[in-house]
Amino acid sequence: MTFLQKLSRPIDNSPLVVFRIFFGFLLFAESIGAILTGWVKSMFIKPEFTFSHIGLEWLQPLPGNGMYFYFVAMGILGLLVMAGWRYRIALSLFSILWAGVYFMQKESYNNHYYLLLLVCLIMLCMPAHRYASLDARFNPGIKRLTMPQWCSWAMILQMGIVYFFATVSKLTPDWVNGTFINLLLSGTDHLPFAEKLFSEHWFHLFIAWSGMIFDFVVIPLFLWKRTRTAAFICSIVFHIFNSIVLQIGIFPFFALSFIVFFYPPDTIRRIFLRKKPVADTTIALPEQNSLLLYVFLPYFLIQLLLPLRHFTIKGDVLWTEEGHRLSWRMMLRQRYGYAQFKVVDRKSGETTFYALNKLTTKQQHFATTKPDGMWQMAQRIKSEFGAKGQDVSVYVIGKVAVNDSGYHHLVDPNADLANLPWDYFWHNDWILLYDENWKPQLATKN
Repeated sequence: MTFLQKLSRPIDNSPLVVFRIFFGFLLFAESIGAILTGWVKSMFIKPEFTFSHIGLEWLQPLPGNGMYFYFVAMGILGLLVMAGWRYRIALSLFSILWAGVYFMQKESYNNHYYLLLLVCLIMLCMPAHRYASLDARFNPGIKRLTMPQWCSWAMILQMGIVYFFATVSKLTPDWVNGTFINLLLSGTDHLPFAEKLFSEHWFHLFIAWSGMIFDFVVIPLFLWKRTRTAAFICSIVFHIFNSIVLQIGIFPFFALSFIVFFYPPDTIRRIFLRKKPVADTTIALPEQNSLLLYVFLPYFLIQLLLPLRHFTIKGDVLWTEEGHRLSWRMMLRQRYGYAQFKVVDRKSGETTFYALNKLTTKQQHFATTKPDGMWQMAQRIKSEFGAKGQDVSVYVIGKVAVNDSGYHHLVDPNADLANLPWDYFWHNDWILLYDENWKPQLATKN
């Protein structure tokens, strides 16, 4: 039996069916929760514009209260995915809308937004609607009790990649010595009863090292039958702690929902789908070699390479941010900064300083602490003055601190960001690099 034939071996589809139900509910909860918590208002209704991903500046929020309807529509689509009604249409529409949300703003970037989009794409390729769904009820011909083995392994591999790179990225001094955990827990003022505990250095070290060890061993422990229960208990404690302390939305519950793929399908059936008949796994399923070779193999190769790309870019990613996104670099740094945007009329030489007070707090933070935020703000300033017939240069004068590194210049104050291109794949020379003594190395000269 070839490797591809093993991947196509039929198994009970209970884990995939149960995951679809969990997944659809979480899509609903994420969408409606964003409205109820005020996130939609603060990120899309209140601002005059959003900092979209570079190259997608045209992607802006709907006017007025349009984004409320946008998120309500996503919530309804999540319920349709959960119920399995017009499954692929509903999930396709949700994926498009969620991609819009993801690419529309960077001021509140979160890794689980990216993971949610990836899982939507994976689930579109899977027969998750062939049992316990309205699709199967209205069209009994599609009803199945089995699925290919690769459906489970695709989900396991995706989470394995997430946890592995989350571990690797934590191998920094600020993580292993508890510095970042100290900064992180100092902002948990919603838990006053834990204030004393959260201020203890030994607790910072415990959280840092236990978190890193958990990320590294949890997938292997789930794969081994003898340690699966221990991994399950540790996962419950780990993710519930994160949910309460860090208040990071659905991610803890999203991560827990993947556990169904690690247990034997019969176990999942007996727990969640007691009325489901025992599947006959002796009936061969059609091999889907083209899907595996031309869709999933390239997909997972990209997933393995993207988190490594920052090693090919000059500078420390923790400082430059180049290669930070799409790399599972979760909970590693807090950035602080201040900056002035000096605007120089290229014809008259007149100099003014652009006021950032019309930006929201999150937008100001993004524009003064992230190099792409500074560049995008300079581009907006150039466009704004250009609409009035002025050709301007924009220089950023300010400093940034990462964790407890102290404040240093992030960008070359002599660099005209309004008239420099953004390099998507390599280092932008106007982002300053620092040696081990944190001495600035100017990259450009006026």
